[in-house]
Amino acid sequence: MLSLLAEYSHLFGPLNVFRYITFRAACAAATALFFVFFFGPQVINALRVKQGKGQPIRADGPPSHLLTKKGTPTMGGLMILSGLVAATLLWANLRNPYAWIVLYVTVAFGSIGFYDDYLKVTKQSHFGFSGWLRLGFEFAIGIGACYLMMRAGGDDMHKVAIPIMKGYLLDLGWLFPIFGGFVIVAAGNCVNLTDGLDGLAIVPSMIAAGTFAIIAYLVGNSVFSSYLGINHVAGVGELTIICSAMIGAGLGFLWFNAPPAQIFMGDTGSLALGGLIGTIAVAVKQEFLLPIIGGLFVLEGVSVIVQVGYYKATGKRIFLMAPIHHHFEQKGWKEPQIVIRFWIIAFVLALIGLSTLKLR
Repeated sequence: MLSLLAEYSHLFGPLNVFRYITFRAACAAATALFFVFFFGPQVINALRVKQGKGQPIRADGPPSHLLTKKGTPTMGGLMILSGLVAATLLWANLRNPYAWIVLYVTVAFGSIGFYDDYLKVTKQSHFGFSGWLRLGFEFAIGIGACYLMMRAGGDDMHKVAIPIMKGYLLDLGWLFPIFGGFVIVAAGNCVNLTDGLDGLAIVPSMIAAGTFAIIAYLVGNSVFSSYLGINHVAGVGELTIICSAMIGAGLGFLWFNAPPAQIFMGDTGSLALGGLIGTIAVAVKQEFLLPIIGGLFVLEGVSVIVQVGYYKATGKRIFLMAPIHHHFEQKGWKEPQIVIRFWIIAFVLALIGLSTLKLR
Protein backbone atom coordinates (compact mmCIF):
# COMPACT_ATOMS: atom_id res chain seq x y z
CA MET A 1 0.00 0.00 0.00
CA LEU A 2 2.67 2.51 1.05
CA SER A 3 4.63 1.68 -2.11
CA LEU A 4 2.13 3.94 -3.91
CA LEU A 5 3.77 6.92 -2.21
CA ALA A 6 6.70 6.48 -4.60
CA GLU A 7 4.47 7.77 -7.39
CA TYR A 8 4.53 11.18 -5.73
CA SER A 9 8.31 11.34 -5.47
CA HIS A 10 8.34 14.06 -8.15
CA LEU A 11 6.58 16.27 -5.61
CA PHE A 12 8.69 15.20 -2.62
CA GLY A 13 11.96 13.44 -3.45
CA PRO A 14 12.40 11.35 -0.27
CA LEU A 15 9.19 9.44 -1.12
CA ASN A 16 11.23 7.61 -3.76
CA VAL A 17 12.54 5.37 -0.96
CA PHE A 18 9.19 3.54 -1.00
CA ARG A 19 10.11 2.25 -4.44
CA TYR A 20 12.92 0.08 -3.10
CA ILE A 21 12.16 -3.51 -2.16
CA THR A 22 15.00 -3.65 0.37
CA PHE A 23 13.64 -0.65 2.30
CA ARG A 24 10.09 -1.97 2.32
CA ALA A 25 11.27 -5.47 3.29
CA ALA A 26 13.06 -4.11 6.37
CA CYS A 27 9.99 -2.05 7.30
CA ALA A 28 7.71 -5.07 6.81
CA ALA A 29 9.84 -7.17 9.16
CA ALA A 30 9.83 -4.43 11.81
CA THR A 31 6.08 -3.85 11.44
CA ALA A 32 5.23 -7.56 11.81
CA LEU A 33 7.60 -7.91 14.77
CA PHE A 34 6.10 -5.03 16.74
CA PHE A 35 2.57 -6.03 15.76
CA VAL A 36 3.05 -9.47 17.33
CA PHE A 37 4.89 -7.99 20.34
CA PHE A 38 2.05 -5.56 21.00
CA PHE A 39 -0.93 -7.85 20.48
CA GLY A 40 0.70 -11.14 21.53
CA PRO A 41 -0.10 -11.00 25.27
CA GLN A 42 -3.76 -10.19 24.62
CA VAL A 43 -4.04 -13.04 22.11
CA ILE A 44 -2.44 -15.51 24.54
CA ASN A 45 -4.73 -14.46 27.40
CA ALA A 46 -7.83 -14.68 25.18
CA LEU A 47 -6.88 -18.14 23.89
CA ARG A 48 -6.07 -19.37 27.39
CA VAL A 49 -9.54 -18.32 28.57
CA LYS A 50 -11.31 -19.78 25.54
CA GLN A 51 -9.42 -23.08 25.46
CA GLY A 52 -9.30 -23.85 29.17
CA LYS A 53 -6.97 -26.86 29.26
CA GLY A 54 -5.15 -25.84 26.10
CA GLN A 55 -3.95 -28.10 23.31
CA PRO A 56 -4.53 -31.83 23.86
CA ILE A 57 -1.23 -33.65 24.39
CA ARG A 58 -0.71 -36.96 22.58
CA ALA A 59 -1.14 -39.85 25.00
CA ASP A 60 1.29 -41.89 22.86
CA GLY A 61 3.86 -39.09 22.77
CA PRO A 62 6.87 -38.55 25.04
CA PRO A 63 5.72 -38.88 28.69
CA SER A 64 7.47 -35.62 29.66
CA HIS A 65 5.10 -33.65 27.42
CA LEU A 66 2.13 -34.62 29.56
CA LEU A 67 3.71 -32.72 32.45
CA THR A 68 5.58 -29.82 30.82
CA LYS A 69 3.23 -28.87 27.97
CA LYS A 70 -0.19 -29.61 29.40
CA GLY A 71 -2.44 -26.55 29.59
CA THR A 72 -0.49 -24.49 27.04
CA PRO A 73 -2.88 -22.74 24.63
CA THR A 74 -2.59 -23.37 20.90
CA MET A 75 -3.64 -21.48 17.73
CA GLY A 76 -0.68 -19.11 18.20
CA GLY A 77 -0.45 -19.11 14.42
CA LEU A 78 -3.11 -16.41 14.58
CA MET A 79 -0.44 -14.09 16.00
CA ILE A 80 1.94 -14.89 13.16
CA LEU A 81 -0.72 -14.58 10.47
CA SER A 82 -2.09 -11.29 11.75
CA GLY A 83 1.37 -9.70 11.89
CA LEU A 84 2.36 -11.12 8.51
CA VAL A 85 -0.82 -10.06 6.73
CA ALA A 86 -0.87 -6.57 8.28
CA ALA A 87 2.77 -5.91 7.36
CA THR A 88 2.30 -7.27 3.83
CA LEU A 89 -0.77 -5.17 3.14
CA LEU A 90 1.05 -2.12 4.44
CA TRP A 91 4.39 -2.48 2.65
CA ALA A 92 3.90 -4.72 -0.41
CA ASN A 93 2.89 -3.51 -3.84
CA LEU A 94 -0.74 -4.63 -3.89
CA ARG A 95 -0.82 -4.47 -7.68
CA ASN A 96 1.52 -7.47 -7.75
CA PRO A 97 -0.40 -10.74 -8.41
CA TYR A 98 2.22 -12.95 -6.75
CA ALA A 99 1.76 -11.16 -3.43
CA TRP A 100 -1.96 -11.90 -3.48
CA ILE A 101 -1.44 -15.53 -4.53
CA VAL A 102 0.98 -16.18 -1.66
CA LEU A 103 -1.32 -14.45 0.81
CA TYR A 104 -4.25 -16.51 -0.51
CA VAL A 105 -2.45 -19.81 0.11
CA THR A 106 -1.09 -18.70 3.49
CA VAL A 107 -4.46 -17.59 4.83
CA ALA A 108 -6.30 -20.57 3.29
CA PHE A 109 -3.87 -23.10 4.79
CA GLY A 110 -4.02 -21.21 8.08
CA SER A 111 -7.82 -21.47 7.99
CA ILE A 112 -7.64 -25.24 7.49
CA GLY A 113 -5.22 -25.48 10.40
CA PHE A 114 -7.43 -23.25 12.54
CA TYR A 115 -10.44 -25.51 11.97
CA ASP A 116 -8.31 -28.54 12.80
CA ASP A 117 -7.10 -26.90 16.02
CA TYR A 118 -10.65 -25.86 16.88
CA LEU A 119 -11.89 -29.44 16.66
CA LYS A 120 -9.07 -30.58 18.95
CA VAL A 121 -9.42 -27.97 21.67
CA THR A 122 -13.21 -28.29 21.75
CA LYS A 123 -12.81 -32.08 22.06
CA GLN A 124 -14.95 -32.68 18.97
CA SER A 125 -12.06 -34.73 17.59
CA HIS A 126 -8.70 -35.52 19.19
CA PHE A 127 -7.08 -35.77 15.75
CA GLY A 128 -8.89 -32.89 14.01
CA PHE A 129 -10.91 -33.56 10.90
CA SER A 130 -10.33 -36.28 8.31
CA GLY A 131 -6.78 -36.36 7.00
CA TRP A 132 -7.87 -37.20 3.46
CA LEU A 133 -10.46 -34.42 3.47
CA ARG A 134 -7.86 -31.97 4.70
CA LEU A 135 -5.41 -33.04 1.99
CA GLY A 136 -8.15 -32.64 -0.61
CA PHE A 137 -8.77 -29.04 0.43
CA GLU A 138 -5.04 -28.33 0.48
CA PHE A 139 -4.52 -29.76 -3.01
CA ALA A 140 -7.45 -27.74 -4.35
CA ILE A 141 -5.92 -24.56 -2.89
CA GLY A 142 -2.41 -25.40 -4.16
CA ILE A 143 -3.56 -26.30 -7.67
CA GLY A 144 -5.66 -23.14 -7.81
CA ALA A 145 -2.68 -21.03 -6.77
CA CYS A 146 -0.46 -22.60 -9.45
CA TYR A 147 -3.10 -21.99 -12.10
CA LEU A 148 -3.22 -18.33 -11.08
CA MET A 149 0.58 -18.19 -11.33
CA MET A 150 0.40 -19.57 -14.87
CA ARG A 151 -2.05 -16.81 -15.75
CA ALA A 152 0.13 -14.15 -14.15
CA GLY A 153 3.58 -15.37 -15.17
CA GLY A 154 3.42 -15.81 -18.91
CA ASP A 155 4.78 -18.56 -21.14
CA ASP A 156 7.59 -19.83 -18.88
CA MET A 157 5.59 -20.14 -15.68
CA HIS A 158 4.72 -23.79 -16.37
CA LYS A 159 8.41 -24.63 -16.64
CA VAL A 160 10.58 -25.80 -13.76
CA ALA A 161 14.24 -24.92 -13.20
CA ILE A 162 16.73 -27.67 -12.34
CA PRO A 163 19.47 -26.75 -9.81
CA ILE A 164 23.04 -26.63 -11.18
CA MET A 165 21.80 -26.98 -14.81
CA LYS A 166 22.19 -23.46 -16.23
CA GLY A 167 19.47 -22.33 -18.60
CA TYR A 168 17.58 -25.63 -18.58
CA LEU A 169 13.85 -25.52 -17.90
CA LEU A 170 11.68 -28.62 -17.69
CA ASP A 171 8.39 -27.92 -19.47
CA LEU A 172 5.53 -29.51 -17.52
CA GLY A 173 2.73 -27.91 -19.52
CA TRP A 174 -0.65 -28.38 -17.87
CA LEU A 175 0.87 -30.83 -15.39
CA PHE A 176 2.47 -27.84 -13.70
CA PRO A 177 -0.50 -27.03 -11.40
CA ILE A 178 -0.53 -30.64 -10.15
CA PHE A 179 3.22 -30.65 -9.58
CA GLY A 180 3.18 -27.21 -7.96
CA GLY A 181 0.17 -28.16 -5.84
CA PHE A 182 2.04 -31.21 -4.57
CA VAL A 183 5.05 -29.04 -3.63
CA ILE A 184 2.84 -26.62 -1.70
CA VAL A 185 0.92 -29.37 0.12
CA ALA A 186 4.10 -31.30 0.95
CA ALA A 187 5.75 -28.16 2.34
CA GLY A 188 2.71 -27.35 4.48
CA ASN A 189 2.46 -30.80 6.00
CA CYS A 190 6.20 -31.27 6.56
CA VAL A 191 6.36 -28.02 8.54
CA ASN A 192 3.27 -29.19 10.41
CA LEU A 193 5.02 -32.44 11.41
CA THR A 194 8.10 -30.51 12.55
CA ASP A 195 6.09 -28.46 15.04
CA GLY A 196 6.46 -30.76 18.03
CA LEU A 197 8.90 -28.99 20.36
CA ASP A 198 9.10 -25.40 21.63
CA GLY A 199 10.68 -23.25 18.93
CA LEU A 200 11.49 -26.20 16.66
CA ALA A 201 9.38 -25.21 13.66
CA ILE A 202 9.43 -21.41 13.80
CA VAL A 203 13.19 -20.81 13.52
CA PRO A 204 13.80 -23.17 10.55
CA SER A 205 10.73 -21.57 8.93
CA MET A 206 12.33 -18.15 9.35
CA ILE A 207 15.62 -19.45 7.98
CA ALA A 208 13.83 -20.85 4.92
CA ALA A 209 11.88 -17.60 4.50
CA GLY A 210 15.08 -15.56 4.73
CA THR A 211 16.72 -17.76 2.12
CA PHE A 212 13.79 -17.44 -0.25
CA ALA A 213 13.68 -13.69 0.38
CA ILE A 214 17.19 -13.52 -1.10
CA ILE A 215 16.27 -15.85 -3.95
CA ALA A 216 13.06 -13.94 -4.76
CA TYR A 217 15.00 -10.68 -4.87
CA LEU A 218 17.61 -12.17 -7.21
CA VAL A 219 15.13 -13.98 -9.46
CA GLY A 220 12.98 -10.85 -9.73
CA ASN A 221 15.94 -8.73 -10.80
CA SER A 222 16.90 -9.22 -14.45
CA VAL A 223 20.51 -8.10 -13.89
CA PHE A 224 21.21 -10.40 -10.94
CA SER A 225 19.39 -13.37 -12.45
CA SER A 226 21.31 -13.00 -15.71
CA TYR A 227 24.63 -12.84 -13.84
CA LEU A 228 23.82 -15.95 -11.79
CA GLY A 229 22.33 -17.85 -14.71
CA ILE A 230 18.98 -18.40 -13.02
CA ASN A 231 15.56 -18.05 -14.58
CA HIS A 232 14.20 -14.50 -14.33
CA VAL A 233 10.57 -14.15 -13.25
CA ALA A 234 9.33 -10.59 -13.47
CA GLY A 235 7.50 -9.40 -10.37
CA VAL A 236 8.52 -12.09 -7.86
CA GLY A 237 10.97 -9.72 -6.19
CA GLU A 238 7.94 -8.37 -4.33
CA LEU A 239 7.76 -11.69 -2.45
CA THR A 240 10.82 -10.51 -0.53
CA ILE A 241 8.38 -8.30 1.38
CA ILE A 242 6.24 -11.28 2.43
CA CYS A 243 9.28 -13.34 3.45
CA SER A 244 10.56 -10.44 5.54
CA ALA A 245 7.14 -9.96 7.15
CA MET A 246 7.15 -13.65 8.04
CA ILE A 247 10.57 -13.34 9.66
CA GLY A 248 9.41 -10.37 11.73
CA ALA A 249 6.20 -12.11 12.79
CA GLY A 250 8.16 -15.27 13.52
CA LEU A 251 10.62 -13.43 15.76
CA GLY A 252 7.73 -11.89 17.66
CA PHE A 253 6.10 -15.29 18.07
CA LEU A 254 9.39 -16.88 19.18
CA TRP A 255 9.49 -14.46 22.10
CA PHE A 256 6.39 -16.20 23.47
CA ASN A 257 7.17 -19.68 22.07
CA ALA A 258 10.69 -19.98 23.49
CA PRO A 259 10.99 -22.76 26.11
CA PRO A 260 8.93 -23.03 28.19
CA ALA A 261 6.37 -21.98 25.60
CA GLN A 262 3.53 -19.69 26.59
CA ILE A 263 1.70 -20.68 23.42
CA PHE A 264 1.94 -23.19 20.56
CA MET A 265 1.49 -22.16 16.94
CA GLY A 266 -0.71 -25.19 16.29
CA ASP A 267 -1.77 -26.31 12.83
CA THR A 268 -3.00 -22.74 12.32
CA GLY A 269 0.60 -21.56 12.12
CA SER A 270 2.53 -24.56 10.87
CA LEU A 271 0.30 -25.26 7.86
CA ALA A 272 0.23 -21.57 6.95
CA LEU A 273 4.02 -21.18 7.16
CA GLY A 274 4.65 -24.34 5.16
CA GLY A 275 2.14 -23.27 2.53
CA LEU A 276 3.79 -19.86 2.29
CA ILE A 277 7.28 -21.30 1.84
CA GLY A 278 6.08 -23.87 -0.71
CA THR A 279 4.16 -21.28 -2.74
CA ILE A 280 7.13 -18.91 -2.89
CA ALA A 281 9.38 -21.78 -4.00
CA VAL A 282 6.97 -22.47 -6.87
CA ALA A 283 6.66 -18.77 -7.78
CA VAL A 284 10.43 -18.25 -8.04
CA LYS A 285 10.85 -21.48 -10.05
CA GLN A 286 13.03 -23.17 -7.42
CA GLU A 287 10.84 -26.13 -6.55
CA PHE A 288 13.78 -28.55 -6.64
CA LEU A 289 15.78 -26.27 -4.34
CA LEU A 290 13.08 -26.42 -1.67
CA PRO A 291 14.00 -29.97 -0.48
CA ILE A 292 17.54 -28.68 0.18
CA ILE A 293 16.64 -25.39 1.88
CA GLY A 294 13.79 -27.07 3.73
CA GLY A 295 15.70 -30.31 4.20
CA LEU A 296 14.93 -30.41 7.92
CA PHE A 297 11.20 -30.41 7.17
CA VAL A 298 11.71 -33.12 4.56
CA LEU A 299 13.59 -35.23 7.11
CA GLU A 300 10.71 -34.89 9.58
CA GLY A 301 8.10 -35.79 6.98
CA VAL A 302 10.05 -38.72 5.56
CA SER A 303 10.66 -40.11 9.07
CA VAL A 304 6.89 -40.38 9.58
CA ILE A 305 6.28 -41.94 6.16
CA VAL A 306 9.07 -44.48 6.66
CA GLN A 307 7.96 -45.30 10.21
CA VAL A 308 4.33 -45.87 9.23
CA GLY A 309 5.17 -47.80 6.06
CA TYR A 310 7.73 -50.05 7.75
CA TYR A 311 5.41 -50.73 10.70
CA LYS A 312 2.54 -51.72 8.43
CA ALA A 313 4.81 -54.01 6.43
CA THR A 314 6.71 -55.66 9.27
CA GLY A 315 5.00 -54.77 12.56
CA LYS A 316 8.29 -53.24 13.73
CA ARG A 317 9.52 -49.65 14.12
CA ILE A 318 12.67 -48.08 12.66
CA PHE A 319 12.62 -45.09 15.00
CA LEU A 320 11.79 -45.15 18.69
CA MET A 321 9.10 -42.60 17.86
CA ALA A 322 8.22 -40.43 14.87
CA PRO A 323 8.57 -37.63 13.80
CA ILE A 324 12.31 -37.95 14.23
CA HIS A 325 12.67 -35.22 16.89
CA HIS A 326 10.71 -37.51 19.23
CA HIS A 327 13.16 -40.33 18.43
CA PHE A 328 15.98 -38.24 19.89
CA GLU A 329 13.82 -37.37 22.90
CA GLN A 330 13.36 -41.08 23.53
CA LYS A 331 17.14 -41.54 23.26
CA GLY A 332 17.58 -39.12 26.16
CA TRP A 333 18.38 -35.85 24.39
CA LYS A 334 17.03 -32.79 26.19
CA GLU A 335 14.51 -30.64 24.34
CA PRO A 336 16.82 -27.56 24.02
CA GLN A 337 19.56 -29.84 22.66
CA ILE A 338 17.31 -31.17 19.91
CA VAL A 339 15.87 -27.78 19.03
CA ILE A 340 19.17 -25.91 18.77
CA ARG A 341 20.90 -28.71 16.84
CA PHE A 342 18.01 -28.85 14.39
CA TRP A 343 18.28 -25.05 13.98
CA ILE A 344 21.95 -25.50 13.07
CA ILE A 345 21.07 -28.19 10.51
CA ALA A 346 18.43 -25.90 8.98
CA PHE A 347 20.94 -23.05 8.71
CA VAL A 348 23.61 -25.24 7.07
CA LEU A 349 21.07 -26.60 4.56
CA ALA A 350 19.99 -23.05 3.72
CA LEU A 351 23.60 -22.10 2.99
CA ILE A 352 23.98 -25.15 0.75
CA GLY A 353 20.80 -24.20 -1.09
CA LEU A 354 22.02 -20.65 -1.66
CA SER A 355 25.39 -21.87 -2.90
CA THR A 356 23.74 -23.80 -5.74
CA LEU A 357 22.63 -20.51 -7.30
CA LYS A 358 26.21 -19.91 -8.45
CA LEU A 359 26.92 -23.54 -9.37
CA ARG A 360 25.39 -23.25 -12.82
